[in-house]
Amino acid sequence: MVLQPYIRLQSNCMKRLIVVLTILTLSFQSTKAQLFTKEKIKNLENFDQKRWSWGYFLGFNNYDFKFNYKEHPTEDLIVKKNVGFNVGLIGNLRINDYMDLRLEPGVLFVNREITFPEIPEDNLREVKSTYVHIPLLMKFSTKRLNNFKPFVVGGVSTSINLSSNEKNPDDNSAGEFRMNSKTYYYEIGFGVDLYMFFFKFTPSIRGVFAINDELKRDIDPNSPYTGNIDQMSSRGVFINFTFQ
Repeated sequence: MVLQPYIRLQSNCMKRLIVVLTILTLSFQSTKAQLFTKEKIKNLENFDQKRWSWGYFLGFNNYDFKFNYKEHPTEDLIVKKNVGFNVGLIGNLRINDYMDLRLEPGVLFVNREITFPEIPEDNLREVKSTYVHIPLLMKFSTKRLNNFKPFVVGGVSTSINLSSNEKNPDDNSAGEFRMNSKTYYYEIGFGVDLYMFFFKFTPSIRGVFAINDELKRDIDPNSPYTGNIDQMSSRGVFINFTFQ
């Protein structure tokens, strides 16, 4: 008698487990059929035939700094990376079935921290950046397979850092870290277009690499903060989710 509630609980759990496994199996079979069989295209069959298309994206970023030094220091500068947020618009120009030209203007919110280990005091700078980011990208896609189309993407971009402190007369001697406002990049990434019933959903991953020097140096050429830095450039990763 004491075991009956336990037995009933086990029975209910088994029933629920069987239901979940059945649903997962059916979902996997449906997905497999969509990806690996030659069944007829169902969703947004003529979407990619449009000359122009528009959309928006939301996503995350993770930015770092790359430093080149005039003389190799005893200890490298330490950069703490934090996850940031992306939001923007997409304009897409169809060239042919496999190539598209894309403009993706957006706003990026980035937060990094730099530690100067060779400076005993006041050696931490929090670098908050708000970038207006404008990439021009070429998208190379495979042939569409049902509701699934992988692609690679690459191109160039520029950004304006609204939080650069470039025109701030104070420098690190007053606790202010300064950057140049304009930056130029090259970008490369990959993703997949998923054709839903009412829209196209595209998750993608992209690397961005700055070309120019972003550091605004201190007034003192021998500053312990910037004197030994030959170039400071951003590099980062985007994970974006696009809706068209």
